[in-house]
Amino acid sequence: MFASTSLTRRSFARGMVATCALGATLLLAGCGNTTTTDTAAGSTAATTEEDTGAASTGTLVVGFDQSYPPYGFVGDDGEFTGFDLDLAAAVAEKAGWDVEYEAIDWDAKDTLLNSGAINCIWNGFTMEGREDDYTFSEPYMLNGQVIVVRADSGITSVDDLAGKAVITQVDSAALDVLEGDRADLAQTFASLETIGDYNTAFMQLESGAVDAVACDLSIAEYQMSAKPDAYVQLDDMLSEEHYAVGFKKGDEASAEAVNDALRELVEDGTVQELCEKYAEYGISFDNWVLE
Repeated sequence: MFASTSLTRRSFARGMVATCALGATLLLAGCGNTTTTDTAAGSTAATTEEDTGAASTGTLVVGFDQSYPPYGFVGDDGEFTGFDLDLAAAVAEKAGWDVEYEAIDWDAKDTLLNSGAINCIWNGFTMEGREDDYTFSEPYMLNGQVIVVRADSGITSVDDLAGKAVITQVDSAALDVLEGDRADLAQTFASLETIGDYNTAFMQLESGAVDAVACDLSIAEYQMSAKPDAYVQLDDMLSEEHYAVGFKKGDEASAEAVNDALRELVEDGTVQELCEKYAEYGISFDNWVLE
């Protein structure tokens, strides 16, 4: 999913605190496992592999792309918001955890997850094709990969994309599909470009710099709801898939706790309320799949 952006100051500070604490411990006690606490952020970052998960630390540290509406983005008030961030907060409350949001460089998500700087990826995260790389929660939302074009482009099917410039987000599910199962289609394009975030991709589409954007269904619905006269989605869906919460491989305890909390949130109506809250952004309870 994105153009590289710098990590938040809080993420940087956590790394510096952990480094300094580790050095001091080595000087005093020699080699051994250490645990450091970032009191400013209110979270605990453990250097031991087994202690970094939310189920162990009591803090759900959510890695997300802040340019990925409606799942995670910066609101008009300058604060982080989005369907997945609200959902993560509700899950943390059910599980008895604290919650912390970390806006990350998407290209660095695996490094951050493996280091313990974050302990989950929760941001419209497609699970298909990534099952061997993460421990996932159960899928909770239906998704798909689609093509969006300008309403006045004259492009009405994927066949019309031959010789056209198509753009998608770096390291995105759409890119995976176009380089994998739909590589034959991509070979007909004049170019398949990548960019850091979908907001900029749609700006390029609107300006005419590219002819089409390949993206998640939810992103297409969000962009089209914001500018209903500007864009149309082609009928041919590139793939159908699902969103899930990604944890470090082996963190089954955190994944199961999230599954349990999500089911409780469905039963008490919270999930439907959140879907209604973000309905104007294209979120629909009809696409919720976890029961």
